[in-house]
Amino acid sequence: MWQQSLKAARQGLKTAVVLSSMLSLMGCRAARAPDFLVFGSYFPNWLVGTVVTLPLTLLVRWMVIRIGLEEAMPARLFVYTALFVLLTMGFAYIFSPR
Repeated sequence: MWQQSLKAARQGLKTAVVLSSMLSLMGCRAARAPDFLVFGSYFPNWLVGTVVTLPLTLLVRWMVIRIGLEEAMPARLFVYTALFVLLTMGFAYIFSPR
């Protein structure tokens, strides 16, 4: 009896391995990589997004300081890091090929 359950477990494991490998290869079907041509070289869009969104994050920080909310903000480093990552991911999403 335990041999049947072991055989079923092995079959289930094989199925899981095949399905997970198929799912991991789904991203390989994209027509092109999300990139930008800058000065004759291709840069990934997340890298261009970091260069673009860093000044935006600093601008938001400057506005928060001018308003006077920064003193009341807990964990400022994490808040600004999360804002930077959010803006970068938004940039990458907007300019990604679909």
